[in-house]
Amino acid sequence: MVIQTKPSQAMSLLILGLIVFLGAHSLRIFADSWRSAQIARIGEGSWKGLYSLVSIAGFVLLIWGYGRARAATTVLWQPPSWTHYVAALFVLLAFVLVAAAYVRGTRIKSALHHPMILGVKSWAFGHLIANGTLADVVLFGSFLVWAIVDFAASRRRDRLAGTVYPPGTASRDAIAIAIGLAAWAIFAFYLHERWIGVRPLG
Repeated sequence: MVIQTKPSQAMSLLILGLIVFLGAHSLRIFADSWRSAQIARIGEGSWKGLYSLVSIAGFVLLIWGYGRARAATTVLWQPPSWTHYVAALFVLLAFVLVAAAYVRGTRIKSALHHPMILGVKSWAFGHLIANGTLADVVLFGSFLVWAIVDFAASRRRDRLAGTVYPPGTASRDAIAIAIGLAAWAIFAFYLHERWIGVRPLG
């Protein structure tokens, strides 16, 4: 059975999903002491489980809402075709940054401290360039604003805590770049069309 949703309902689902998902990921920005108190009260394992459930619920809502909202949303502008190639470069950078966040011992993480957040920023900015509907602006604009705020907050926490990131090596950077390039190629040329229904470089 297919559930029909009106454009306004779809946009509401998208906004609700963004509030739940980004709200859960903003606790360290706006309520770090409350977050620490809850972890101490219920335990780290229980907190991670609850956090994961809330995040998944928010992600499902925003994907569901976006998938329906973009089909009947207001077109704000028509991006030129070349913006798709610019967006692809920003998304490639995002994949490399995300890989650098998980590959230990990279100079990229040593220099940037939070490459994952910068990867989200690059991904969101690239998609804003190449998409001009209201649903796109709501989705990618929200992620871009969140990433800007979260990166600033994370760097501030590092300064207050005196966090020192160990120096990385060029060989570990090369591994992160290779993983990012491979993941980007698989997603851009195969998975994006299958999952999203859009061929980014087609």
